[in-house]
Amino acid sequence: MTEQKSLRILIVDDEEVLRDVLEAVLRREGFEVLLAASGEEGLNVLDNEEVDCVILDVMLPGISGIDTLRAIRISNPTLPVVVITAFSSIDGAIEAMKHGAFHYIPKPFKNEEVVLTLNKALEQRRLSRENEWLKSELSEKYAYSNIIGKSEAMRKIFDLIRLAAPSRSNILIFGESGTGKELVAKAIHHASPRARNAFVTVNSGSLPPELLESSLFGHMKGAFTGAIATKRGLFEVADGGSIFLDEIGNINLDTQAKLLRVIQEKEFMRLGSVDTVKVDVRIIAATNADLQKLMQDLRFREDLFYRLNVITITLPPLRRRREDIPLLVNHFLQKYADENKRLVKEVTPDAMHILMDHTWPGNVRELENTIERAVVLCTTDRIGADLMPEYLRYPVSTEQPAMVVPTDGISLKDAVSRYERTMILQSLELANGVQKKAAELLQLKPSTLNEMMKRLGIHARSNAGVESEAVAE
Repeated sequence: MTEQKSLRILIVDDEEVLRDVLEAVLRREGFEVLLAASGEEGLNVLDNEEVDCVILDVMLPGISGIDTLRAIRISNPTLPVVVITAFSSIDGAIEAMKHGAFHYIPKPFKNEEVVLTLNKALEQRRLSRENEWLKSELSEKYAYSNIIGKSEAMRKIFDLIRLAAPSRSNILIFGESGTGKELVAKAIHHASPRARNAFVTVNSGSLPPELLESSLFGHMKGAFTGAIATKRGLFEVADGGSIFLDEIGNINLDTQAKLLRVIQEKEFMRLGSVDTVKVDVRIIAATNADLQKLMQDLRFREDLFYRLNVITITLPPLRRRREDIPLLVNHFLQKYADENKRLVKEVTPDAMHILMDHTWPGNVRELENTIERAVVLCTTDRIGADLMPEYLRYPVSTEQPAMVVPTDGISLKDAVSRYERTMILQSLELANGVQKKAAELLQLKPSTLNEMMKRLGIHARSNAGVESEAVAE
C-alpha cells in the first residue's frame, strides 16, 4: 500500500460534533486532518507536526481563539488560519482578521464554503512560498556569490556545478573539513529546476543512529518512547527539492540500507508504519572520509556508494589555491565589518603575508574565523600582524626538528607530552574551543581528545573558548 501525500489541516474547536463534521468533509476532499479540542492542544500539535492550514474557532475554553491566533502568528507567521465563529460573534472574527487570520466563516456554514475558503488559503500560501523562493534565487544568484575563488581549481568547480545542476543525478562531494561542501551543495540546488522547492541539510555525523533515522524518515505516534505525535521526516519536507547529507560516511549500515531504498524505489516507511511514502528528492551527499577504505572495512555499502557517486565533485583544500586567499580575506573582512559595525577597510601587507604563508588545515572555515576575530578586536581601519593569532605569527616548523637531544639527555615522554599539548591548544583555538571540531583537525575521535586533554591538564572554557594560555597574545 502506498501512502498518497496530502495537505494537512488542523481543526481547533471545542465542539466534538463540529470537529467530526469538518473532519469528514475535509477527508472526502483528500486532506489529512488533525484535531484539537482547545487552543493549548492546538499549539501543542503545531509544535510537533507540519501543518498547511488551521481552522480555528474564535470561542474556545482556556486560551481564547484570538490568543491562540496571536501565538500561531508569532511561531509561524506564514501559516494561513481560517477562523469560524457564531453569527453573534462577528466582532471577534473581525478582530481575528486584524491579527492576521486569512478569512472568517460564520456559523452555520455550508460545507462548500469551508472547502472553497480553505483552497483559497492554501493557494495563497503556495504563491507566497513560490515568491519567497524566487526572491531567494535572485538574491543568492544561485548561491555562487558565497563561493569565492578565481583559481584554476575553483573555475573547474564552477564548471562542474553548471553542468551538474540541471540534471536529476545524485551528487557526491569530497573535501576536507572547512572547504565549503555545503555551499557547493546549495549552489547546485539553486541552479537546478528544483530551486523553488526546499533545500534540507542533514548533518549525519552529529546525530545518534536512532535519532537520524527518525529525522530522515519520520515516525508514527507511539513508534518509540517519546514519540507523542506522528511526525514527518526530512525526506518528506524535501519532496520536490534537494536533501544535503553531510558526513555521509558516518551513517550506520541499517540506515544506509533504508537510504538505498529511497534512492532506488523513491519511497520509504516512517518508523512504526507499514505504509510507504513516495517522494521525489535529489540527494547531494558530502564527506571528508575515505569511502573506499570504509567499504573495504565493511562499514559503507558498495551499492549505496555507486548510487550516490553518479557525479563527483572534489573540493581543493585552501593550501592548494593560495591565490584565492586575498579574495576570501576581503570578502570576510567586509562581511564581519558590516555585521559588527566596524570601519575596518583592509589588511596590512605584513598581516596578509602571514595569512598567505599559513597552511590552513581548517581551510576556509579557519580563515573565516581568523578574520572575524581580527575584525572584532581591531580598533583602527586596518588589520595588522598583531591581530593575527599567535600560532600564525609563530608557527611550529614542520621541516626542522622541533627539539634536539641535549648532551645530558632528555625525557622523551615529557617532550612528547609538551608537543601534544601545543598541538591540542592550537587545534582548540582553531576550533574556537569546540572539542569536536578540534578532534577533526587532529584526526582523532572526540573521546580520545577528551582523554588526552584530561591527561595533559587542558581545560576548555564554557564560553566556547580555550584556556587562557591558548589564546593569550
